[in-house]
Amino acid sequence: MNLQQSEQTEEDFVKARNRAFFNEIQHLLNPEEAKLIALNDVKNLIKPSAETYIGMKVIPVEKIVGSEGRYQDFDNKFFPKNSHLKVRWEKIDDAAIRSIVLPPIKVYEIAGLYFVRDGNHRVSVAKSRGTEFIDAEVVSLQSEITIRNADNINDLIRQIINFEKRTFYMETSFGDITDYWVMDFTTPGKYDLIYNHILTHKYYINQDKEEEISWDEAVTSWFKNVYLPVIHYLEDNKIMKYFKKRTESDLYVWIMKYWDQLKTKYGNDVPLNDAVAELEKNHKVPKIKRIRNALMRVILRRSITTASARGLQEDTL
Repeated sequence: MNLQQSEQTEEDFVKARNRAFFNEIQHLLNPEEAKLIALNDVKNLIKPSAETYIGMKVIPVEKIVGSEGRYQDFDNKFFPKNSHLKVRWEKIDDAAIRSIVLPPIKVYEIAGLYFVRDGNHRVSVAKSRGTEFIDAEVVSLQSEITIRNADNINDLIRQIINFEKRTFYMETSFGDITDYWVMDFTTPGKYDLIYNHILTHKYYINQDKEEEISWDEAVTSWFKNVYLPVIHYLEDNKIMKYFKKRTESDLYVWIMKYWDQLKTKYGNDVPLNDAVAELEKNHKVPKIKRIRNALMRVILRRSITTASARGLQEDTL
């Protein structure tokens, strides 16, 4: 590498490093949005069913959104976050400048997105230089869901939830049966819980029936007699003001889980309203005030301890 090339690669790294720094500043209030997605987090969310070796192929660089092991070294745009990456990064950049062909990167594909197994520096340089495609050895982690793209883990979670909602409404005809299209959640996996709640409700209704009720009847009964009463209670008592970042359906799931705990502890005769009232009582203090309260607890205890120590010292003198 001659002097001119060395200066160019150093300048390229500084630019990439600065872009990572400014990206971090822009997301100061929401630092999670500037983090590179970890493959293990995605696997925990999507739970792939199988692993298939695909082999060599050319993949779009923009579809590479995360890493298996180096997610702390790069930001969500794959810009380098740490100076210790400099030497390796500049060598890759120099190879790109001189059009030297490098070995293919190794990636996992899941839900239409790619996560780097080996070649994180090469991806970082490719994204910094605006490269559109890169050679890769691909292993596919099979799943039903397809994600168009994802800037961060929160964006990925939103898309997973939207996929789960579409699937639930399509496979159960829930919207057509109830004309209720706003059952929304803030975390994945909840639509499967709702499906199981309906199945359980259907089972208990059929205990007293000679002829089994239909799916449509079970959905309608669950919706009117189980779900809606909880939602109405939340609305009538303005409980949602304590959970500003959650949905009514989130609270329905929490309440039903808590109700099961109460029934396990006190017996099956515990009314559902008791679970709702208990949840309200335990969360009456808004979250921000609970945080402030915790901070003030530390500060005041420290000041009291300091004052007591000073007083004791003065008494001794």
